[in-house]
Amino acid sequence: MYDRILVPTDGSEGIDAVIEHALELAAVHNGTVHGLYVLDTATMSRMPMDTSWEAVSGMLREEGEQALAQIGELADGDVPVETEMTEGAPSREIAAAAEQSDVDLIVMGTHGRGGLDRLLLGSVAERVVRSAPVPVLTYRVGDPPAVSSPDE
Repeated sequence: MYDRILVPTDGSEGIDAVIEHALELAAVHNGTVHGLYVLDTATMSRMPMDTSWEAVSGMLREEGEQALAQIGELADGDVPVETEMTEGAPSREIAAAAEQSDVDLIVMGTHGRGGLDRLLLGSVAERVVRSAPVPVLTYRVGDPPAVSSPDE
């Protein structure tokens, strides 16, 4: 059912749980995990003018290589892993990679921003859900939201 699973990663704290979930799904379905790191070029446009494009790009590439290596380390040879690094707007690149790599599912983390942060920053996961050519499984990264009891 899930022969190829796309896992976009930004290397952030908590992403291990997302990767492990995708790896478990791939193991059950004898599938392959396709790791993707997107160099967010929109972020670079907001950098101060005196910042060197080469220096920032180099740092982001290094972060990307570490984030992608993390997928392989967690797979520990149990699940086939392919990785790719690309540049652009994350949500567009994730949807494009899903189509180009012929994946069956996207598994990605959501940081659960709400309120003003979500309004101002938007949600990559939300944009991917709206534009992806395949199903998207979102996995909440970080602390679970407080749930009130029915008595409250």
